[in-house]
Amino acid sequence: MIGVAMAPGGSACKEVVESLPTVVDNDVATTKTESNPTTTKSSVGFIGKHGVHSNNGVYELLECPLCRNLMHPPIHQFVFNLLLQCPNGHTLCLNCKIRVHNCCPSCWYDLGNISKLKHEQHCRFRPYNCPYAGSDCSVTGDIPTLVAHLKDDHKVDMHDGCTFNHRYVKLNPHEVENATWMLTVFNCFGKQFCLHFEAFQIGVAHVYMAFLRFMGDDKEAKMFSYSLEVGANGRKLIWQGIPRSIRDSHSKVRDSQDGLIIQRNLALFFSGGDRQELQLRVTGRIWKEE
Repeated sequence: MIGVAMAPGGSACKEVVESLPTVVDNDVATTKTESNPTTTKSSVGFIGKHGVHSNNGVYELLECPLCRNLMHPPIHQFVFNLLLQCPNGHTLCLNCKIRVHNCCPSCWYDLGNISKLKHEQHCRFRPYNCPYAGSDCSVTGDIPTLVAHLKDDHKVDMHDGCTFNHRYVKLNPHEVENATWMLTVFNCFGKQFCLHFEAFQIGVAHVYMAFLRFMGDDKEAKMFSYSLEVGANGRKLIWQGIPRSIRDSHSKVRDSQDGLIIQRNLALFFSGGDRQELQLRVTGRIWKEE
């Protein structure tokens, strides 16, 4: 039977429904009758080659959408095969590859519309760039790798806890027009957060800015909130916001002014004395949204 389905924003694909031969492997339970052999999966889920039950969705990702068998190499993975790739990254086993007629059987987009490079730029599992803000760093990796890198190579302070009280001292602050510092990495709720402090200009005004970045993706960052506070002499400034993912560079966060901003004159007033030395105390806390 042949029908036509139109993918949103794409060209028409012919929908081909064919009788597919049943392929049986070690992960699929088989029952047969004389008139109608059938193949069924275990009702308790997928079992790996070594008898390990998977609850993390790995085996579901390796299930062919046509024959419903688990795929074994070679897997025609539209993410990595430029000739067989749909915009949604679906997979297909070798036996069913020739039956789709260049049309994804899951979403009916034409195959070959999306390149490997574009996928790598947006894949949520791509490596993170080093979040250190004190200098350019080309190191990339997963979060545990970057945490160890920040501690061992950049000598960043590590702090356990969801509240903090950080005192920043700078001699001759009038001589610092533009600078960036990464103060601390906080281990909180089993995650890591980076506290940044910047000196820069907004127009002709000299300002300082403190903000928090989350070591993970943007979706998970939005599960948390934080507050920052500075003050003295009966005055107080408070900022509350959502930490930005380290997918956003510290310069991007700074330029968006998404953090606690304090003018230099007020920061020096908070510091007391003759305003020749910056002594700014930044306190804050991190919490998880319910």
